[in-house]
Amino acid sequence: MIVVSSCLAGLPVRYNGTDCLDQKIRKLIEENKVIPVCPELLGGFSTPREPAEIVNGSGEDVLDGKAKVIAKSGEDVTELYIKGAYATLKKAKEVNATIIVLKENSPSCGSSMIYNGEFKGEKIAGYGVTTALLRRNGLQVISEEQFGENLS
Repeated sequence: MIVVSSCLAGLPVRYNGTDCLDQKIRKLIEENKVIPVCPELLGGFSTPREPAEIVNGSGEDVLDGKAKVIAKSGEDVTELYIKGAYATLKKAKEVNATIIVLKENSPSCGSSMIYNGEFKGEKIAGYGVTTALLRRNGLQVISEEQFGENLS
């Protein structure tokens, strides 16, 4: 089974209430080969919600208590991101996920790039909180871009 970010499956769950429907993933949904998850909703957020970024590090640093996830207003939302990461890990294990395709750049789901924590649209190399936890547990996480490359 393939686990994918709900926004890539066409569900309007992003912070601003939009989706990022990926046509390759849509085809797999029609074939019942994917399970959509949204770590942020699983963590307790609603849609829409304030944008958030990891400040002073990456998802690994958040899990290690060295960085925080901060909403644009300055609110510390780290615990909700960690809660969502663990809920996603549980779901991935329940369905015996063979691969997990998560939305690049997200503070939860980024698998190679995340925003730098300054809310200026600048990206840095790093994992989101959920990706970091899934990888620590031996699961394969890729972005939608990498997923598309693997299908070509």
